[in-house]
Amino acid sequence: MDGDRVEIDGGIMEGGGQILRVSTALSCLLGLPLRVRRIRAGRSQPGLRPQHLSGLEMVRDLCDGKLNGGEIGSTEITFTPGKIKGGTHIADTKTAGSVCLLMQVAMPCVLFAASPSELHLKGGTNAEMAPQIDYTVMVFKPIVEKFNFTFNCDIKRRGYYPQGGGEVVLQLSPVKELSPINLTERGTVTKIYGRAFVAGALPIKLAKDMSAAAVRCIRREIRDLYINIQPVREPDDQAVGTASGIIIVAETSTGCLLAGSSLGKRGKNADKVGIEAAEMLLQNLKHGGTVDDSLQDQLIIFMALAKGVSRVKSGPITLHTQTAIHFAEQLTKAKFTVTKSEEENPGNDTYIIECQGMGMINPNL
Repeated sequence: MDGDRVEIDGGIMEGGGQILRVSTALSCLLGLPLRVRRIRAGRSQPGLRPQHLSGLEMVRDLCDGKLNGGEIGSTEITFTPGKIKGGTHIADTKTAGSVCLLMQVAMPCVLFAASPSELHLKGGTNAEMAPQIDYTVMVFKPIVEKFNFTFNCDIKRRGYYPQGGGEVVLQLSPVKELSPINLTERGTVTKIYGRAFVAGALPIKLAKDMSAAAVRCIRREIRDLYINIQPVREPDDQAVGTASGIIIVAETSTGCLLAGSSLGKRGKNADKVGIEAAEMLLQNLKHGGTVDDSLQDQLIIFMALAKGVSRVKSGPITLHTQTAIHFAEQLTKAKFTVTKSEEENPGNDTYIIECQGMGMINPNL
């Protein structure tokens, strides 16, 4: 069997956990035994962190697979997938490791399961270096559902750095196949909305300050639109720990959603958090693409699995996206092309990501 393992170098390109997530999910879906070496070699603390390990263990359990080398700090694993089944599964990072990254590895797999799935994902809901759960619900969900599936994401409890303790329940029914998407028309921005939150020991005034600073910043560029960023204090029984942050979403006439977000931390004033998120949003609006930097790479695996040609217009291609494309092509029969988009004014740095998907068919349905 060992001769047939697909060998993955986890240290190239982005060199982080994303390589592990994309290749493990595809290994599970395609029934390909996998060996990943040099895991997260590009990171200051290489090897598996709790969040990566709990994601791997969940995928192993989802498909009755075998995982070797599954220990914290391990830089090499082998994974042998079995048949994907539905049902209830729990992944607990026991840290503030991101539940959204757990979702990234599990979701493509359960779409092609034999029966509906309920995933209980535990860890950090609003973590650095990962999409916030609010981003997942407000931006990722409505766009990824254009591939012709739906899921339910219930935020039971929010959990923050350093202890985590959040829980999100994901419910999803399997599909026969995924439809391709065509996201090439930006349209005009029709509304801007969001939420600025505080939790734990922080006063609501901080949320109001973040929101006000963000609105002032956006107003300098976009004058005539109503901007509604709600300041929220998370209920104590639904949040573990103390934290603050903000997410701002711009919706366009063609249904595109682009966002900017930021998290508070000790010593960083509330205005700065609000301005950071606003500037990120404005940056994402400036390039003229239909997706923001955070969504770009998350769509790649679905484009690769879909039946037919998907096209997405984006801003500059991130290293995460290049990495996802590289491993999706290595493991599936999908073919990607990235071309500079010419129709815009030449000053815009926009690209068309096109993918001839492999047309994965769910063998269980």
